[in-house]
Amino acid sequence: MTDRTKQDRVVIFDTTLRDGEQSPGATMTHDEKLEIAEMLDEMGVDIIEAGFPIASEGDFAAVTEIAKRAQSSVICGLARAQFKDIDRCWEAVKHAKRPRIHTFIGTSPLHRAIPNLDMDQMAERIHDTVTHARNLCDNVQWSPMDATRTEHDYLCRVVEIAIKAGATTINIPDTVGYTAPRESADLIRMLIEKVPGADEIIFATHCHNDLGMATANSLAAVEAGARQIECTINGLGERAGNTALEEVVMALKVRNDIMPYRTSIDTTKIMGISRRVAAVSGFPVQFNKAIVGKNAFAHESGIHQDGMLKNAETFEIMRPEDIGLAATNLVMGKHSGRAALRSKLKDLGYDLADNQLNDVFVRFKALADRKKEVYDDDLVALMTDSASEAAGDHMQVKFLRVICGTEAPQSADLILTIDGTDQQVTAQGDGPVDATFNAVKKLFPHDARLALYQVSAVTEGTDAQATVSVRLEEDGKIVTGQSSDTDTVVASAKAYVSALNNLVVRREKTKPEDEVKSVS
Repeated sequence: MTDRTKQDRVVIFDTTLRDGEQSPGATMTHDEKLEIAEMLDEMGVDIIEAGFPIASEGDFAAVTEIAKRAQSSVICGLARAQFKDIDRCWEAVKHAKRPRIHTFIGTSPLHRAIPNLDMDQMAERIHDTVTHARNLCDNVQWSPMDATRTEHDYLCRVVEIAIKAGATTINIPDTVGYTAPRESADLIRMLIEKVPGADEIIFATHCHNDLGMATANSLAAVEAGARQIECTINGLGERAGNTALEEVVMALKVRNDIMPYRTSIDTTKIMGISRRVAAVSGFPVQFNKAIVGKNAFAHESGIHQDGMLKNAETFEIMRPEDIGLAATNLVMGKHSGRAALRSKLKDLGYDLADNQLNDVFVRFKALADRKKEVYDDDLVALMTDSASEAAGDHMQVKFLRVICGTEAPQSADLILTIDGTDQQVTAQGDGPVDATFNAVKKLFPHDARLALYQVSAVTEGTDAQATVSVRLEEDGKIVTGQSSDTDTVVASAKAYVSALNNLVVRREKTKPEDEVKSVS
């Protein structure tokens, strides 16, 4: 095999905090964004697109703080092709050791109609805005949004203009997930061959997964000459999501024999950040998701199990350890001590300070008293709940008792602690969960619509924890909440309250600027 140190390097551009956060309901808090950015930096991501600074004061503050804290990664902000957007972006990213401005405009016939510009007017706008960005920052990325549906001659023309104006990276977005691998490769190859100056810049690929081909399209672009892949953790993103970071990175690593390219990613950190992004975004990873799904390294078929026992490579093309997944799922119990818990959590990617460990240990013991065996997934769920409650919520569930019978309605006695004050109510409903939600609504009246209620078991058995995800929608604002408990109704109450806490936060920080959106 070719020496990897001599192979072409593919730059990994992560946009979890920008494009990923545009998934309906995936909004993260300020502290969560800082935490995810730190994890991305530590795992070796080359460029972190930290947000869209002009979109809101919250986005500006997050990008600014991430820029100040970043140790190794380039910190990038997104800006439309407008001077005020670019200036605001620079104000946020200029604090980074290695800043980047990413500006874009839609170039396809459909997108040119939005700002009502003809081809010449748009070409002039591109020249002026990229020049402005380059006068502020020596690292400028430009994207022709909906590039895969832009006329090839015009695409070549505007790419050349952007390069001459000072862009150092040209990103080719498949904004609506329309293209296929052969087309993706042909498009990159055509630009490299036809556009003057193309050999002096980096071409990037940004693919959406509407037809399930985002990873294939990105890898095809790399084989054709692109050297930057834009992606997100868990494939998070609008509609069907973006190219998944874990998929392209592991594909390049496992199939290095046919794709001889290297990345700077520490793959052993993949599982930890995947779990954390799933927790803070409220988007659980599907069980059969490539690389990071719960079943990715599970084998139930007798033939598969027999083969695995004889030789793991029979049915596994990569080792669980390669992505930071413990090779064994050691069981913890009520007799396990602090040292064992700390060691196990460290294996799972959680490095806790003493005070954090003490809080989690109390929760662990309470869980161990209710469950005979506590598995890795139980601990991950425990850590998710701990992180959520540590955020300082507006309200918390203090007491819940549900009375069920064979005849409706059911009733729920609930005590919520709201801003430090206990409030109690009894409500009825069509089932225990409905009664509980009605009780919450009595104590905290609201008009939010329940858009999603989802229950999944964390582990197996009648004493398994249930993870409940709740999504609420109010006046265009979408928020999620998630919680786990051995009692499904209790988990439901906590998840519902968690979503309402997030709704309160969204209400407080909503600004007119929040209307600014991007789909590049």
